Amino acid sequence: MFQVPNQYRIRTHKLLGTPDSAGNNGLFVFGFKGYQVNCIASDGEGWEHVSVTINRKRTPDWETMGLVKEIFWGEDSTVIQYHPPKKVYVNFHPYCLHLWRPVGVSIPLPPTKLIGPILSNAEREKFGFPIIEEMQKSRIIKP
Repeated sequence: MFQVPNQYRIRTHKLLGTPDSAGNNGLFVFGFKGYQVNCIASDGEGWEHVSVTINRKRTPDWETMGLVKEIFWGEDSTVIQYHPPKKVYVNFHPYCLHLWRPVGVSIPLPPTKLIGPILSNAEREKFGFPIIEEMQKSRIIKP
């Protein structure tokens, strides 16, 4: 369920400030891992959306995007980060990523086995990291 964290809402920004009555729309700012996370949320035309930037000259990392997803949608929702055809790209900010969720639509997920093995912590320690290290040694992936 899409819900904004009103405790992080920016109400006084000259362009993006919104009152609580704006509902799921507005600018929300919070700290994480020593930097500022800026989120512009909106819901309309059948979509829930959050754009995410941080106060660094780089895009937000996986952990940050996961936190934003949990704050705005909770841990049980699925959201999407699209990579559309180049001809329809819109790049308003070079370090911004977006999370999307269509309203009233169940987003299909691939079977977990296609993503990777489900390992216990002990199995992960035993098998997961040595495989990655071996792939790095073999130059299959970069270290």
